[in-house]
Amino acid sequence: MKYFNVVVMNKGNRRTELVKAHTKMDSVKIARKNNIGGVVIKSDEVSAPVEEQISEFLKSFSKRGKKKIKLNDKIASIRQISVMTDAGISIIDTLDDITKNTRNKDLKEIYKNISSDINAGQSLSEGIGKYKEQFGHVTLAMTELGERTGNISGSYLKLSEILENMRENKAKFKKAIRYPIITLTAMIIAFTVLIMLVVPKFKVMFEKFDAELPIPTKILLNMESALSNYGLYILFGIVFSIYFIVFNYKRKPAFKYKIDKLLVNPKFYLINNIVFYSTMYNFTLVFTELVKAGIPVSESLENSIEIIQNSYLKEKLLTVNENIGRGISLSESFAETGLFEDMLIQMVRAGEAGGQLDKMMDKVTGYYDMRFQDIIDNLSTYIEPIMMFLIAGLVLLMALGIFMPMWDLGSAVNK
Repeated sequence: MKYFNVVVMNKGNRRTELVKAHTKMDSVKIARKNNIGGVVIKSDEVSAPVEEQISEFLKSFSKRGKKKIKLNDKIASIRQISVMTDAGISIIDTLDDITKNTRNKDLKEIYKNISSDINAGQSLSEGIGKYKEQFGHVTLAMTELGERTGNISGSYLKLSEILENMRENKAKFKKAIRYPIITLTAMIIAFTVLIMLVVPKFKVMFEKFDAELPIPTKILLNMESALSNYGLYILFGIVFSIYFIVFNYKRKPAFKYKIDKLLVNPKFYLINNIVFYSTMYNFTLVFTELVKAGIPVSESLENSIEIIQNSYLKEKLLTVNENIGRGISLSESFAETGLFEDMLIQMVRAGEAGGQLDKMMDKVTGYYDMRFQDIIDNLSTYIEPIMMFLIAGLVLLMALGIFMPMWDLGSAVNK
């Protein structure tokens, strides 16, 4: 929901009314309804009132306890549907069996409701459509394809392979990033402990110097003073800032768009490539599999774009379907986004001309997979220089901050 300042003229009185609505047009309709006989002059979108922002912020804490359906549980249930329907078991009996055996309470409830919907005369896709947020657009698309072709088993087998591929890449990334994060955390903790325990012992001695202290020493003393007097406030500020950023990222589309655009900026060393290649790989993987499964290009694009989490890249790729609707070829539409390299555009163009789009898209997917895997496999090598630079900087600051005044003291004694 958005907020709008709607200016209304009613019985000669002009006033501004704050309206909560989905769109600008809805805000105008609500204002007209609230002011019968009045005239709406204009409606401008504004930020939510401070009290609403605080209320929404506090509500987010209560939502943290709600667990999302784990990808592993979804994949397991999709695999089970594929196997059981392939064995000739009806979809009702299959869903009932999953409901009885799954340990995930949320998934159990969802499949129970879907089974009830099917018993009431609805299709499987209609039942799953109510839980699109939990299952995703790809699951719904593959379900509709299975119903259209009469091969739910084959569609769900392919769907499980897509989800497993995405899960493996996510797991590889987490594993690759674990070592740098642990190293960086340990380094920060060690440096903080040194400042809190070592610097105070030299502080008394430094205060006796009747001389100007070197800049590294001043930095250490200021850091020690800040941590000693405001340590808890600094920690709270860091935690609050992180939570505030995450909160706005999830709930403010404009804020999310700015962050997403920043993440793929070439100035962001390594991060931009990780985000870009992982996103493009997931997009081309799903698009290729949907095309190979027989889903029309336009529909395949629509469903594959929906899985993209980066709003900046998503906005770029949304233009592809718009251009195709205007009669522009897929290769030219890809080229206009500026996201695909010339080599890849030529491959797609050749696939369109030769009627082998699915095979060429397989190669495009393989290319993005290769680039992404290269980054993940060599992540430690890419990060090592940065880590070494940070460690060297902290050690140098500590050494110079402590020993430079002592060298000056030694020089003074020798004189």
